[in-house]
Amino acid sequence: MTSVRAKLKPETPKSVTAWFTATGRSAWMCADGSWTEDASNLGVFTGDEAEARLAAALKEEGLITDPYFMEVSATGGITGRETLRESLRADMSLIYGGAA
Repeated sequence: MTSVRAKLKPETPKSVTAWFTATGRSAWMCADGSWTEDASNLGVFTGDEAEARLAAALKEEGLITDPYFMEVSATGGITGRETLRESLRADMSLIYGGAA
């Protein structure tokens, strides 16, 4: 399952986010391609690497659900058009799960 979202420009820093299928908790892809519940450990990707990371995430559906790009700063801070939504997801992960 994939939601339709506006496309971010290739040079825009982004992270891959999803939900863990088993728990429904927020998931973020780390720089090494693993998944975490801790938004402070998310990987930042641009260009072809970002596209490859999203393609890899789509192959992991089962472990995670509905992977998509979210805009972040170059240092991994949540930013962009969905800042409120993504900030809430990150805050909820701290409240209900913290680091995986």
